[in-house]
Amino acid sequence: MDQTLFPSLKNHFLIALPGLRDGIFTHSITYLCEHDDKGAMGIVINRPIDMEVDEILEQLDIAGQIFEHHEPVFAGGPVHTDRGFVLHRRDNQDWEASIAVTDTVALTTSLDILEAIALNRGPSQSLIALGYAGWDAGQLEEEIQSNTWLTLPANDEVLFNVPSDKKVDAALAILGIKFSQIGSDSGHA
Repeated sequence: MDQTLFPSLKNHFLIALPGLRDGIFTHSITYLCEHDDKGAMGIVINRPIDMEVDEILEQLDIAGQIFEHHEPVFAGGPVHTDRGFVLHRRDNQDWEASIAVTDTVALTTSLDILEAIALNRGPSQSLIALGYAGWDAGQLEEEIQSNTWLTLPANDEVLFNVPSDKKVDAALAILGIKFSQIGSDSGHA
């Protein structure tokens, strides 16, 4: 597959079309953090697991936890499900190993941000996930061409502020459509 036919979909949402019935990806929305000729990497942002952020902080034995964090932890994808990934706002603070996705969003696997979250000194908004979604070179492009995914530019409001069970519909509303209007043969926007 010739990657030059596809512009980078970094900072885009991938919405699973109705024909995709593959476990974690069924009716999912994935935020793409990276996409180039080597492949793609993203975090599924609407699959909360039966765990809250404070449980992660406790398991990591992060000292000084003074606030309770009842936000859900997400199943970020089927790859490296034993590793934590933090999507977060790029406020006016630098975090170790955070990689800028955009001017407003970054991704990290570093413990320093979790320590700051535990002390309520973390970024203004974050989403913590276990695992990620990954595609080899050309794989995502093939899946898009076979109408597995609908793509659209990401939106920080949907990423951080919309409840997980409403994220797909909120993202599609940007396009003026509802999930129920999408057929399994739909393409990308």
